[in-house]
Amino acid sequence: MGMIMYLLHIVGALSLGFYLILPFVVGRIRKLNVAAQEGAFTSLRSLNRIAQYGLIIQLLTGGYLMTKGEYSHLWMGIVVVLLLAMAAIGGIMGKPLRLAAEGVKSNRDVSPEQGKIRMFSTLLAVFLLIMVYLMVDSSLFL
Repeated sequence: MGMIMYLLHIVGALSLGFYLILPFVVGRIRKLNVAAQEGAFTSLRSLNRIAQYGLIIQLLTGGYLMTKGEYSHLWMGIVVVLLLAMAAIGGIMGKPLRLAAEGVKSNRDVSPEQGKIRMFSTLLAVFLLIMVYLMVDSSLFL
């Protein structure tokens, strides 16, 4: 059972890799033509939803794995707060992604939505990097 949970945890972590490249993708969308922008925002919205499912997998499998290991309470608390913050930010980012896709379709300026998406994607990337560091070096809080 432990190996299956570990495998699912790694699959969930791979789905979160989307958040590492997202700030770079969002920065390039402005240079695309209108049809490509609409498709890009729609694709990002779908990929964000997949990453949200990956976060749920991370929460469930990580919770199980934490019960089987020896981790400090501070480390566990920080990891859970980071995971929940990533889930919240990813969920909040869904609305600007939807509005940007609709705005491009109706030839409206989507700069405000792009700014929000850029900010949220940067926060997600930073939180994910912190999370990866904490996963690699959990001895920091022992």
